[in-house]
Amino acid sequence: MVARPNPAGPPWTARAGAWLLLALPLAFLGAFLLYPLQGIIRESLLGETASLDDLRPLWEDSYYLERLWFTTWQAALSTLLTVGLALPCAWVLAHHEFPGKALVLAVVTIPFVLPTVVVAVAFSALVGPRGLANAVLMELPGVDEPPIRLFNTIWIILLAHVFYNLALAARIIAAAWANLDPRLGEVAAVLGYGRLERFARVTAPLLKAPILAAGSLVFLFSFTSFGVILILGGPRYATIETEIYREMVFIFRPSLAAALALIQMGVTFAFLAFYARLSKGRGVAAGVAASPARPGRAGRLVAASIVVALVLFTVAPLLALVERSLHGAAGYTLEFYRSLGENTRNQALFVTPFQAARNSVMFAASATALAVPLGMLTAYGIQRVKRGAALVEALLLMPLGVSAITLGLGFLVTLDEPPLELRASRWLIVIAHTLVAYPFVARAISGQLRAIDPRLREAARTMGESSVGVFFRVDLPLLWRAIVVGAVFAFAISMGEFGATLLIARPEWPTLPLAIFRYLGQPGALNYGQALAMSTILMSVTAAGFLVIDRMRIRGLGTF
Repeated sequence: MVARPNPAGPPWTARAGAWLLLALPLAFLGAFLLYPLQGIIRESLLGETASLDDLRPLWEDSYYLERLWFTTWQAALSTLLTVGLALPCAWVLAHHEFPGKALVLAVVTIPFVLPTVVVAVAFSALVGPRGLANAVLMELPGVDEPPIRLFNTIWIILLAHVFYNLALAARIIAAAWANLDPRLGEVAAVLGYGRLERFARVTAPLLKAPILAAGSLVFLFSFTSFGVILILGGPRYATIETEIYREMVFIFRPSLAAALALIQMGVTFAFLAFYARLSKGRGVAAGVAASPARPGRAGRLVAASIVVALVLFTVAPLLALVERSLHGAAGYTLEFYRSLGENTRNQALFVTPFQAARNSVMFAASATALAVPLGMLTAYGIQRVKRGAALVEALLLMPLGVSAITLGLGFLVTLDEPPLELRASRWLIVIAHTLVAYPFVARAISGQLRAIDPRLREAARTMGESSVGVFFRVDLPLLWRAIVVGAVFAFAISMGEFGATLLIARPEWPTLPLAIFRYLGQPGALNYGQALAMSTILMSVTAAGFLVIDRMRIRGLGTF
């Protein structure tokens, strides 16, 4: 038998090719993530201006311990509430078929992809002092003041976190639940176990890993929550994330802000490692895929009630946002939208909402143009690396584990001198958005890349195609949908990025989320109405982008 030549060439050639592909992503990561992160360490512990006295408040002032404790317990409570409500939703998604299920699944997932500033404004529009719910209740006889007073309380923070993360947890758990072997439950039923006992003794142990995985992600997102806390919580409910912003912008203690960022990074990476470990073992619970259930009348009523409640919980804040953006002092009007081209404050550095929207589109287009090739190189490089592939993948996807505020802080303390003197450049915003977005592009492409049959490439090479020809004739026709998904995701993420941009953007270059935040902080019904109108526009753009992604992605309960 004649040995078939290896189309990829000798092993050392394949390794060199893999590292050549990864050279640009690694250089980008080193310059704009690792270098700023070491700057945070240097600023907090080793800098010329850093001293032990600068950090002494961390252990001497109980305020910081209270911020850490509040950050932790609100994230834990948000996680318990989210996972508890996600379980019945996951049961319906995993075991019931009903008309419009795909549409329901897409609609209830929209909150997870919305910018946090939009989520905060939507809840303000629903249950805030000037929100829809209070406006309706104040029409009742004898009700002269807003009866619902959730604004600047822990309850609205928890509500917003559940709203934001519920679909994520439900889909992760449902994906595992749908693949449990149904015969295990049948055997338990034969042994005389009731429904609750079967769940406690059979289903729950098998779902332990996906439940913990979903919980770890929800905890992570709630622990690093910024926009929701900043807008809905107020100063009384500051977390580590908002405290980093306060220390850097208002008190200007960069050493203390950097130390807080280090603490937060430690917690973040610990939970990411925990999630990665659980994700590897998530398939243990899988077995023969369960067929859609055919429940009795009572089961259908329960499932329908859960679906209706889930949809209402999802759409109520979004519809309230739209309604309030159209409601003025004299009734329904387009006044707030017409005024988006006006600078109501007549200040040179207070740009119009239309200018902020134009900035957002410009930054998002530039970030997408950078994120797509970086994501593609990352996906191809990770696939070809053999030794240390897991470590390389974790390094290249590291931006997913760094909060936006920490990223912005790192930029401020490092990128202010040659050769990376970028603090006065608008490209700094593009770079920050690219860092946040390109891992999503890489994940979108890598999943489809692994599904390509390698024999197709071998056949193309046998017919004389070069590596470039193989890419255009074999890979690209199979990858274009994943590339579009990644590009739309990158554009939507950039449009809604708030935390890092709030720290690094100059006053004359605000994005749409920054303009929303600024207008919310100004008195007057017109400013508030313009913030609502801008939030509605941003919500519409993000939701439309997600619906495009949902139509083009590979189907599955647990995939995004």
